[in-house]
Amino acid sequence: MSNWLLQTLSNVLNDCENQKSDNTKVLPENHYTAELKAQREWFGAIAAAENLLEFTFDEGEQSDRGLVFSSLPVFNNTALISRLQTGIFTPEAFRFKALMPSGKESQCDRTKLLDRSSLGQLPLIPNDPIAKERFCLIFTKAFALVLVLGTNKVGTPQFHFSFAPETIERIWQTLRSRLVLVNYQDLPQIDNLIATFKAHPPDYRLVSRFSRQILQNLSDITLDREKTCNTNVAASDSHYKTVEVEHNTSSNNGELERELLQALTHEVRTPLTTIRTLTKLLLKKKQELQPNVVRRLQAIDRECTEQIERMELIFRAAELEATAVERKSVHLTPCCLESVLEQTIPRWEEQAQRRKVNLDVSVPQHLPEVVSDPAMLDRVLTGLMESCTRSLSTGDKIRVHISTAGDRLKLRVISQSDNSKNPFKSLGHLLMFQPGTGCLSLNWDITKQMFQAMGGKLTVRQRARQEKELTIFLPLGKKVNNTR
Repeated sequence: MSNWLLQTLSNVLNDCENQKSDNTKVLPENHYTAELKAQREWFGAIAAAENLLEFTFDEGEQSDRGLVFSSLPVFNNTALISRLQTGIFTPEAFRFKALMPSGKESQCDRTKLLDRSSLGQLPLIPNDPIAKERFCLIFTKAFALVLVLGTNKVGTPQFHFSFAPETIERIWQTLRSRLVLVNYQDLPQIDNLIATFKAHPPDYRLVSRFSRQILQNLSDITLDREKTCNTNVAASDSHYKTVEVEHNTSSNNGELERELLQALTHEVRTPLTTIRTLTKLLLKKKQELQPNVVRRLQAIDRECTEQIERMELIFRAAELEATAVERKSVHLTPCCLESVLEQTIPRWEEQAQRRKVNLDVSVPQHLPEVVSDPAMLDRVLTGLMESCTRSLSTGDKIRVHISTAGDRLKLRVISQSDNSKNPFKSLGHLLMFQPGTGCLSLNWDITKQMFQAMGGKLTVRQRARQEKELTIFLPLGKKVNNTR
């Protein structure tokens, strides 16, 4: 098998860059720092690409669509996804194809697949080197763009992107060669789709908009070259010494922890989002499935949703904790607390029931408005209650009492259990962990900061050895006449 057939996307982009440069020598960087930097640029570019797609679709015709090939699902905007045809390159598709009897899938079924908004999973052979890269190749009538989280020509992690038509063509031919290699039956239909989005030089204003968006999405960071350059012959020893120095500095330690948390939450959310999407597609045909299968699919959907929301809450907390400027991004507005609780309380009850914890919620007949961020309030309250229920044992009790206290709403959560048998342990300066239950949650200091960002306050009090009281205060808006 020839080497060019298994060329990585990083190789293609490095070759294209070399042809346009003066072949300046690339100095090796500290691998760990370069990886964090490349990941941050990748996340910023994905958000910028999503913004660019929304902008071009808004400016174009309603019928405009796009075509996306990637190594994993990258966009979260459902309205945007509905206008994209997407294909995910993965070795899992090759394994599935190998298990399917030849000829069992009809041409009609394949045509239907290509008529949908998703091309589904596209096969890569096992151990294909591009399976280790993150990439996203986008085709629209307005522009074509490739994003790759890979390596530079000396093997150091690096983020690449390009709008150049000749580069886009080489990247697509590299991906197409994978489909040729496995004799992918729907390749002619995909070629026809590609032909409708022929790459051409984009409007310079689109490129400028994309670049500005990346800069806005990137958090500021100062790289100390004297610490990060790996000039030692023993590269691995130099790497560990550099990491040790950074962790001995509290500010750098916090920076690295936030970076790792943000990368980790993305890594967890991405496959879970794929699983949840596929599960929902199956549940649309639940009338064709056995009741026990439907129940299991619903359980998968529920667990994926809860884990995704848990990761999003941790990610949001890391953002808010980073700088005071970012806290201003929380938009406070008068909101109907009744509407928030109508969505939140059933989830509390479901969590308690699954963990066989007794939950008693006392809500007044008339609820006032509060000034907060309703979406963030719902997520933080759900996360707080989940942390409480997951840390309790079967038969333990939680009481929730809601009342007003002057110009504030008061929400008290009293849990009755003996946490001394299984105490929480600090995990960095953002998280806490309970080894006996596997419960991972935000620590109280960060949770307090989140309520402060929402205009409220959280106090935590250990009233007795077996009783803990959490009290949440939220500023009141105007009174409303709704009743429960």
